[in-house]
Amino acid sequence: MSLLKLENIGKIYVSENNVAVGIRGVNLSFEQGEFVAITGASGSGKSTLLNVLSGMDTYEEGELYVEGQPTSHYLQTDWEEYRQKYISFIFQDYNIIDSFTVLQNVELALMTITDPIERRRRAIELIDRVGLRSHMRHKGSHLSGGQKQRTVIARALAKDSPIILADEPTGNLDSETSKEIIKLLREVSKDKLLIIVTHNFDQVEDVATRHIRVYDGSIESDHTLVETKLEEASENEPVPSTKRINSVTNGFLLGRSVFFAKPHLSIYLCLLMMIGAVAIFFVTTFLGDFVNAFKSNRFFRYEDGRVAFVHYSETPVTLEELEALKKKYGAKDSVKFDYLYDCRIEGLMNDWEYTEDAAEGKTIDGDSYGTFTCTFGRDYGTPDYGRYPENDAEAFLYLPLYLKENYTPRYAAGKVLEIGAANFRIVGVKFFLDSSETAQAVLTREGFDRASAGYALDLGAFANMQEDTIRYEYELFETRFALFHVGDHMPERSIYFSDAGVRNNALNPEITVTLRAFMALKRANSLVNQGHDHIGNACYIDIAKENILNKYDGVQVVDNNPTNVHVYISPDLAREMLDTVGAVNYFQATLLFDTEKQAVNAAKDLNENSFVALTSEDTYKQSVGTLIDSLITAGVQGLLWLVAIAFLAFFINLCSGRAVSTFRDDMAIMRSMGIPTKIIRIGIYVRMYLALIPAFITVPVLAYYVYRSPKLNRQLMYLHTWHYVIIFAGLILLTLFVTRRQCRKLFSQSVKKSLRGGAEN
Repeated sequence: MSLLKLENIGKIYVSENNVAVGIRGVNLSFEQGEFVAITGASGSGKSTLLNVLSGMDTYEEGELYVEGQPTSHYLQTDWEEYRQKYISFIFQDYNIIDSFTVLQNVELALMTITDPIERRRRAIELIDRVGLRSHMRHKGSHLSGGQKQRTVIARALAKDSPIILADEPTGNLDSETSKEIIKLLREVSKDKLLIIVTHNFDQVEDVATRHIRVYDGSIESDHTLVETKLEEASENEPVPSTKRINSVTNGFLLGRSVFFAKPHLSIYLCLLMMIGAVAIFFVTTFLGDFVNAFKSNRFFRYEDGRVAFVHYSETPVTLEELEALKKKYGAKDSVKFDYLYDCRIEGLMNDWEYTEDAAEGKTIDGDSYGTFTCTFGRDYGTPDYGRYPENDAEAFLYLPLYLKENYTPRYAAGKVLEIGAANFRIVGVKFFLDSSETAQAVLTREGFDRASAGYALDLGAFANMQEDTIRYEYELFETRFALFHVGDHMPERSIYFSDAGVRNNALNPEITVTLRAFMALKRANSLVNQGHDHIGNACYIDIAKENILNKYDGVQVVDNNPTNVHVYISPDLAREMLDTVGAVNYFQATLLFDTEKQAVNAAKDLNENSFVALTSEDTYKQSVGTLIDSLITAGVQGLLWLVAIAFLAFFINLCSGRAVSTFRDDMAIMRSMGIPTKIIRIGIYVRMYLALIPAFITVPVLAYYVYRSPKLNRQLMYLHTWHYVIIFAGLILLTLFVTRRQCRKLFSQSVKKSLRGGAEN
């Protein structure tokens, strides 16, 4: 049975309304062990015949049989498998991959060998056989014509195909090198079918076993020069490889080789992808809010291990009851007045003035820096400067980085933080990058209680001294306002008046001092009452005359308004006032645990025992109107983001066209070798995605420097993990889109048309 057989084969070319006959009525058969020389004038159709035999070109008439099997029904994948199993091609123009080394070119044909060490050993053995060991690491572009042809022969041997097709293999070589190449071909093809197209039969006359002349697309003559011993040849007949090539592994290896083989183009691709990544990063900083439409809506500011609860009957939780619950559930701490955990306070920083009398000071305007929340006992790592608070009059600020230029150590030194009617000396600062988060004031446990009392007093905004208790010599004190401040380092149950006249009158043994203070607290938090009305109650506190201070060094505010009197009370007195009012008005309380799991278990038990309890992880659903608004906003922003990605895809596709087109010739050579299209496609994708690696590195590095710049930190939206997932997904989709379009162009032509040596003759 013939290895190859052609019956009435015809090939017709149609272009621009012209029809040309390539070959017609060709009837030939070829056996294993033959050295067939095909000659003919230029344009006679000999190369067309070779292209049909190799499966790189189709035929319109007749039938081609491979080991007795017809091929007229073959699809592109079938021809690829045919070339992979049966065909090794040697071209006049070499068709070596110039960017690959000799070793890489030969290894390309050894994909069926899965072991990389064995693959390398076999390639070196074949390179030795063609005499190129010393040039093994040289790139194809640095080889002479003879060395390139030897490399192609080694590559053909590497496939160990039963058929070797050579199209003018000596056409570009000098006579001496041509003789060496023909001799080498004879040596390596004794057990194979070798068909060589040549314009100079004299070069192969001594080694050819058969001579076929082609004229005007038909077989003019077919002479057997030497009888082929089929029996001997059949004993050594190579069996076409049936091993399956691992497409993914070999595609990855191919893509990696192509990427590193052309460093300049790879760098260009990397820069292009980095530009795309940076563009997507900045687009997302402006349009990334659409992700927030799907974020969780928590009832409270997150505090690890926190359980907030109220009585189901809407009665206040007493201090005694709170202490009992703390012991029952093993909580590490409890907070009766936890309002500061969840509210956002407008913060002021003032210069701290130490004077013997307020009248000797001067007015200092506060510097507002926005809103913050309060917490206690938190550790945010090593401070950028200063330290954490050590007493109830000190505060540590945890601020967004964009405030760094305003709160340098020199600027913050000697400043105080106002939280309602309580002031705290700033002793340390640490900055964070997430500009979307609220600033925090970290206090001690006692400081948190002091801040709570000060905030409640500040909401009340005034105190009133009854006309029957304190009287001026010429006017009633009730015509003036008394503004509260929670002092620090004051004796217990002590009080100080900023007005000397008030102090003198208060010390008169005939006058009693009773303070009537109005304090405002929220009725409840989101557990029971969604309202935000403040409920006010007055509390009456009698102050012993010996506790009225004549001197207090901690005066912090100077007020030149004669109708105002500033009253400084000791922290324990402020807490007593808070307890008095809060016991009636404030319903909610908090338990703090070491872990979130403990908090969840405690909340579950509380909910089963006459309480409504929630952890910081508990969320609520938005109202329908709010949800619709957020979804519309998210939809518009998401659409704009996709439009931006599409524009970037168009830009990158346009700019990367040259880089990919340089791969066209290499890809055609690989296809001619029978490397499956799937492997080549995977290689192209791998090459493009390898170019993405610097872009993936660039984005977080860029983000690091952007968000560590105070000015940019404030102007650009801080991106979270989901945003980076979106950016990387966008880059991957963009690359997929671009590569897919380029692959479609690359594979739109036949192998013959893609090859540089694809001209007919």
